[in-house]
Amino acid sequence: MKEGPVEQARLKTWSALAAQRRKPSEYEAVAFDTHFLNDYAQPGRSGPALPSLGPDTFVNRWYQKNLIDSPLRHDDWLAFRDPEEVTYRRYNIVQEGQENYVAEVLDRFSNEGHDAGLDAEWLTVLSRLYTPQRFVHHAVQMASAYAATTTPASTISHCYAFQSADALRAVSHVSYRTVELARAHAGFGFGEEERRHWEKSAEWQGFRELMEKALVAYEFGETFVALNLVAKPAIDEACVRQFGRAARRFEDSVLDLLSDAILKDSARSRAWTGGLVRFMAQKDGNMDLLRRWLAKWQPLGDAAIEGFCAGLPDGDRAAAAARQATREFRDSIGL
Repeated sequence: MKEGPVEQARLKTWSALAAQRRKPSEYEAVAFDTHFLNDYAQPGRSGPALPSLGPDTFVNRWYQKNLIDSPLRHDDWLAFRDPEEVTYRRYNIVQEGQENYVAEVLDRFSNEGHDAGLDAEWLTVLSRLYTPQRFVHHAVQMASAYAATTTPASTISHCYAFQSADALRAVSHVSYRTVELARAHAGFGFGEEERRHWEKSAEWQGFRELMEKALVAYEFGETFVALNLVAKPAIDEACVRQFGRAARRFEDSVLDLLSDAILKDSARSRAWTGGLVRFMAQKDGNMDLLRRWLAKWQPLGDAAIEGFCAGLPDGDRAAAAARQATREFRDSIGL
């Protein structure tokens, strides 16, 4: 009989995923259980978020209030999966292709002198409602980046991180077009008046109020509702989709095509948002809580759509279409 220590059975996968009895996918390897907050575990468990710090430190009190004590509950938050299983590698491959397409669009129409032929009425609309959009997209970026730090599972944080990157992509498109329009049309305020329009023009005040309030909705669940169920759908439908449709009427092919490119990012965001809502619905009481938050935030979203679309040609139709689209999205995920 061979003597000596018994050799421990070697695991063939991560110990946390051993129950599934298979090698983890690339997505699971990079997204599952990667929080620096791992030791605090899930909402409802005892102990500070960061055990290496005292429970009365500001950061631990912050996580206690805005995450651990969240009324949203689930027995296993780490069981959530992004429906599209986006990884950093895959995200960059997809977005590289998207940005190559955008660069081709910009170069082609620039070489054809597209901007020189834009109608003066449309240029006025662009100066008031398009080039200031970098502010609203930047607000989405900031809110998404914050939300990524205050979730009960790393698989949710990953989704928010890519959403934040999507918003930065939108900011870069608007900024690039602002410079192009400024070069082609001096006198319309391109590159000069955007902050004033964002802070003072009536069309923007609904979105400014909505995003300023969303940025200080610090609690995990309310942040999700304010940002992903109200603010982002309203921005996508009014500032992107309806503005793109208006661009077609004025033969602004560049903006039309750029809008379609950004809406591909929006579709991916809605896929994981819907997936998370359905995941939350597994626990009794969560859907009622989401609906109560939605009742609080939806009027702000509707008012933002109304105010913005009032500045568009055929604004009443655009506002009605944008509001309807946001409701159809929420209806499709059970809200």
